[in-house]
Amino acid sequence: MTTTEIIAKGREVIEIEAKAVLHVAETLDASFSRAVELMYQCQGRVVLSGMGKSGLIARKIVATLNSTGTPAIYLHPTDALHGDLGMVRKEDVVILISKSGATEELSSLMQMFKRLEVPVIGMLGDAGCQLAKEVDLLLHVDVSEEACPFDLAPTASTTATLALGDALSVAILHMRGFTEQDFAMLHPGGSLGKRLSLRVSEIMKKGDDLPIVYEDTSLKDTIIEITSKRLGVTCVLDSLGRMMGIITDGDLRRLLERTLDLANLKATEVMTKNPKKISPTALASTALQMMENYKITSIVVAGEDNKPQGIVHLHDLVNIGLKIR
Repeated sequence: MTTTEIIAKGREVIEIEAKAVLHVAETLDASFSRAVELMYQCQGRVVLSGMGKSGLIARKIVATLNSTGTPAIYLHPTDALHGDLGMVRKEDVVILISKSGATEELSSLMQMFKRLEVPVIGMLGDAGCQLAKEVDLLLHVDVSEEACPFDLAPTASTTATLALGDALSVAILHMRGFTEQDFAMLHPGGSLGKRLSLRVSEIMKKGDDLPIVYEDTSLKDTIIEITSKRLGVTCVLDSLGRMMGIITDGDLRRLLERTLDLANLKATEVMTKNPKKISPTALASTALQMMENYKITSIVVAGEDNKPQGIVHLHDLVNIGLKIR
């Protein structure tokens, strides 16, 4: 095959799968709404099961449900028939995934779920199969063709099923009023968790590491403070310890461009008044966004009393893996 033919074949596959997903979207009906309500009202867990490729899709849907606040587990059909069925409770909701609906293990499981009186949702490719007649609620994943040229390997059907699972998960998310803060509680690791949960107070420089001078501090001592704390900035406070301004390396460079007579200057004569400040309870990602918006590299952390509690530097945010969205 030539490069052109390979690219054309790739596009054909993607187009077939895209059409399958769109078809499922167009054919959603009241059954989808009832499935969402059933899963939302579930007092136990959503139990998903499927064999082969359908099982892999089930696992992905389980992961999405768990990450968006709906407790879910994957139950392997074979293992379920050899003891793992014991993890299913009457207050659970089951979702069975199958293209043909003729999987022997799922058919056997269906009988067990009936005995347990557990409600069963079927995400099935064949609305006329026996399993479709036995489930309590059918979500028909109707796919006209697979991307596989032999119509054997599940491709378009698994993609469409996965999209339907995502649709269920996100619809329930909205019903729960699930927020970014809720999401952060379930995703404490990685850059995503840090962006959603890490507070300014957890990473700011404070105590002896916080550069501070007072309004009558000489410029010489101010430079020493900036240099020793290695942040390229210092807070300027009044006699009561309240913020009056800041002095940065940039302020000093601009001062030298205007005059070399520095001997008698005080901190208040050099400082930038009304600097940008942020609350210690603000998200670290908010501090990063402020730095990006105002083209600055440091933000003073201050409480309602206008007294500095710390400083957040751009390098601190970058070093923990935060990025501008």
